[in-house]
Amino acid sequence: MAEGEGVATQAILVRLDESATDSDVGALKKWLERENLLQELVRDGRLQIQERAGTDARGNPMGAGMEILLAFVGASASTLFTEVLAQTRRGVRAWRENRRSVESGDPPHCDVDPADVDER
Repeated sequence: MAEGEGVATQAILVRLDESATDSDVGALKKWLERENLLQELVRDGRLQIQERAGTDARGNPMGAGMEILLAFVGASASTLFTEVLAQTRRGVRAWRENRRSVESGDPPHCDVDPADVDER
């Protein structure tokens, strides 16, 4: 395996607040997996989208909240990072609007930010 191959070099973290349910997390992950750019990168093995338990700002496990981690694999990450970050933010906004229109109550708040790869 070449150096950097199969290793996450950059990541994006989508943090859902404590009002999020397991259903919300799963639905948002599936929504993001269907975003054209993200779907293509996952299919090519250049991006992984994973659910995980919520953590605080230092990466310590927390009881409330859930996260979705989009981790780039290999060296091509830097050229796509800004575009994928913007696509992820648009996808989260679209999911929240859709969730608001099909379910009662407000959707959970979501933060979308670059993540420290060491948080994995």
